[in-house]
Formats: sequence, structure tokens, C-alpha cells
Amino acid sequence: MKNISYTLIFILVMSLLVGCQEKIQKSENKEQVEKPNILWIVCEDISPTLSFYGDSTAKTPNLDKLAKESVVYDNAFATVGVCAPCRSSIITSMYPTTIGTMHMRTGQDVQSWGNRSYKTKEELGRNDITGEPIRQYSAVIPAEVKCFTEYLRADGYYCTNNQKTDYQFAAPVTAWDENNRKAHWRNRPEGKPFFSVFNIDDTHESKLWKHENLPLTVNPDSVYVPPYFPDNAASKHMVARNYSNIELMDAKVGAILKQLKEDGLYDNTIVFFYSDHGGPLPREKREIYDSGLKTPFLIKDINSKTKGRTDRLISYVDLGATVLSLAGVKPPEYMEGKAFRGKYDAQKRDYVFGSSDRFDEYSDRIRSVRNKQFLYLRNFFPELPKYKDISYRKQIPMMSNFLKLEKEGKLNDVQQSWFETKTKEELYDCNNDPFNLNNLADDPKYAEVLGQMRTAFRDHYEGYADMGQMPETELIDIMWPGFKQPSTEDPNILYDNGKLAIECATEGASIAYIISDGPDKKFDFNSHWQLYTKPISVEKGKYIYTMAQRIGYKESGIITKKI
Repeated sequence: MKNISYTLIFILVMSLLVGCQEKIQKSENKEQVEKPNILWIVCEDISPTLSFYGDSTAKTPNLDKLAKESVVYDNAFATVGVCAPCRSSIITSMYPTTIGTMHMRTGQDVQSWGNRSYKTKEELGRNDITGEPIRQYSAVIPAEVKCFTEYLRADGYYCTNNQKTDYQFAAPVTAWDENNRKAHWRNRPEGKPFFSVFNIDDTHESKLWKHENLPLTVNPDSVYVPPYFPDNAASKHMVARNYSNIELMDAKVGAILKQLKEDGLYDNTIVFFYSDHGGPLPREKREIYDSGLKTPFLIKDINSKTKGRTDRLISYVDLGATVLSLAGVKPPEYMEGKAFRGKYDAQKRDYVFGSSDRFDEYSDRIRSVRNKQFLYLRNFFPELPKYKDISYRKQIPMMSNFLKLEKEGKLNDVQQSWFETKTKEELYDCNNDPFNLNNLADDPKYAEVLGQMRTAFRDHYEGYADMGQMPETELIDIMWPGFKQPSTEDPNILYDNGKLAIECATEGASIAYIISDGPDKKFDFNSHWQLYTKPISVEKGKYIYTMAQRIGYKESGIITKKI
């Protein structure tokens, strides 16, 4: 009788366990199915000069349609008004001033594979303030900081980037499943959710002259010329060229969305559209005014279930944390960015912060604080002019005319102010002065606002490291002692009872691996390296290839072992 009872109890317990296991498995499968696909469509160098922000000069039917199915953000801000420092913030969810990536630019954004070469200091010129040589280097960021896509990959996402990185450091092979011109969600294994980035460069600053031979699709006589430009034919042509480039960009947005719909993925994919910072024209790109930091930004939700507009303040330092939150992955504690959507949506911001440091051969240091109405700037070198005579910018055709009129004294007060020295503080009412032309810092009526912005500035910058306050030569000596790039140690392969483990002695290194049937494989950056996160099962007779890289370090050698 006892045996029968024990048998019945055993059967009941096993049935419960099996039932629970089936429920867990179903729950896991359901969770896997419900992980959202996430698509970023990123353009370059445009301000909110789009019809859903009230500027219908450029015809953008694809973005107009997407905006109607999305939440449009009216207060989205880049951390820096130029691509590489800002993109370093996006990929790490850290402020560039915290991780030492604030100078534009540092070095080559490529993998070395044993062939990295940096230009000599003479080729890059000299710092205009210190006279010291500008040397190329890859920024070595804190050991714990990763590209946020590694956390997505570890959670089962297939991550692709087509193609620009420009992070101030070479993207480690662990950051992306694919990182090239052919990278696409269509290449993912069946059943995997994806995070895919497509970068469109038609609106980049360089296209203002590289597209000069293309016909304008926007009539120069129809455009509005911002008051900080001379209102003449040269300016109108450049403004029209910019709007024409926006129309080219819109067509590519449409092509990407068409592919998403053809694949039956549009409804269950979260789509972001944004520009990497503000506009490409003079007094826009590289500036810390709204013209350089304020951007177009929208998010289409699953099945477009949330639509409309929001005035919520968001910073680009928040983007990585937000994608993790949408994927159900808790952002690491070290991240300075805070999620504004998804499971880990954080408290709303009262302020966003920006920085401006070295741009090519010209150095400065400016910090900004922005709330929904006011912009506050702290100039660390007020004796320097606002204008920086950067060679790259002078390739824009209108610049020669602009500089000629300045030399001849033919600019009005607003236009001339760009060429004058700064004051220690600047304060602008962005609602009533969207071009940030009327400095209110000395106006007694705004003394209370000025005090609030000063407090926000102090609270933020006292709570965060600001590596921009360190001379760049000292920063390089810390990152690259003796101006020698540090190297990642070779990984060590351990195998026991069918389990393979890989370790690396370099603090903060990420490990990549490939399992192969044979020993004759040759691998490069685009070889679909897998991210190693925990011991894996490997059959006897297989070959394991592995390498390690800490961001900013030279990657290790490729270590091979037959199991």
C-alpha cells in the first residue's frame, strides 16, 4: 500500500514538474516571440527642418507618413554638435566628457588586424591654443563600459550596423553580428529578434559640396535664410542644397521601410528615426546652440499603438539605455543615460547637457544646460571667438562669400556676432529666440532663471567626471602611455567534459569566438564573430578561434585550438 502511495505521489509530483516545465518553456517561447525588433534609421546633420516640425520646404512623403504613425519628440538633443563624439555617447550611453571621447576627432575608426597605422603629428597640425601637436589615437574608455549592443547580443538579438560607426574608437567585433555595407536584418538566423541600424549620409555636411553637380529639387528663391547668414544668392543656394539633400534622404528612408513591409515586419518592429546632431550649415554643425544640438526624433511603436507628440526632454546619452529597456534588458548601473521608453523607463529629465571641445585643429571648451525653455552656456575661454576657422567647414561653397563679407565689414550685427569673442555666460529664451541670438545673461529680469541654470550646471558637472578639462596631451599619456597603444592580452581557452570556457586577463576585454569544422579558415572583421558570455558546449574535433579586445586597445591575436 505504501509502495502504491509513493508511486502515486511520485507520478503526481512528476506531472506537476513536467507541467511547470512546459509552462516555463511556453513562457520562454512567448517571451522570445514577443521580443520586439528594433530598427534605427539615422541620417546625418539635420535640424528639425521637416514638415512635422512645421517646415515644409523639403518634400518628405516617407517621413511624413512615418511621423503620423509615431510619437514625435519636440525636445530631443544631441550631446555634441558633431558626429564622432556624439556617436560615442550613443553607442555607450555615456557622456563623451566622462569617457574621454569629447574631442573631434581622435583617430581612425577601423580595426587594425595587425595593420593599424596612425598619422604622424605633423600631418594633423597643432592645437590653436596650446601650440601642441595633435596626434591620432583611439580613445581608451573605462574598462566597464561596453557598446550597448553587446548586452542585446547576449540577450539573443541579432545586431547589424550599415555601416558608419565613428565612435572615436574602433568598434570591437563583439559589438555587432554584422558591421558593413551589406549588414541587414535579413541575414539573421531564423527566429532571432533584431536590432538593425541604417545610416544615411545624403544630408552630411560634405554633401553640400559633393552634391553640387546634382540638380536642386528645392528652388533657392523659395527658401528662408536664417538671420545669422547673409541673405544673398550664395546662402540661398546652400540652404536649398541642404533641403534638396533632405529630399534625397527621405527617399532612402522610404526604401528601408518598404523592405521592412515586404518582409512582413513593419507592424512588430519599433522604428526610430533621428539625425546624429543638428544641421550642416555654418553656425549649426559643431555649435552648442539649438542649431547644433536640437534634432528631429520620432519612434514608431509596435502596431503604431502610441502616436502623437511629446515635449519630454531626451538626450542622446539616453538612446542605448532606452533600446535595452525596450528589449526588456535592464541597463547596467554604470550607464549615465536613462531609458525614456520600455520596461525600465526612468524619471523624466528636467535638463539635458551638451559639450564642445576640440574640433579638428581648433580647441575650445563650452558646456551647455537646456531645459524646455532656456539654454545656458558656460564658456571656459570667453576670449576666443565663437567662429572657428576649420578647414573642413570652409569647403562649403557659401563660406568664401561669408568670410569675404566679414572681412569687408558688410555683415549686420547678428551675422557679425559669430565672429566676435564670447562672454563667460550666455542665456537664451528658446521659445522667443529660437536662433539663440539675444543673450539674456546680464538682464536683471532673468536673474532667477540664470541662477537656476547655474545650479543645474554645477550639480551636473560636479557629479560627473569632465575629462575635457584635462589637457589633451595628458589625456593621451594616460590612455596611451609613451604614446603606445595598449594591447589586449591573448585569450586563454579551457576545455573540460564537453564544455569550453574562454578567459582574458585584460580588464574590461570582450571575447569573440568562431567554431569551425576545419583548421584552414581565415577570418577578418566581417567573419560573424560570436560574443562569448558563458561556457559553451563544443563537440570533439571542432576548431575554436577566439580573440579579445578592450575598447581603445589593440585587439589580441587570434588564438586557435582543436578540441
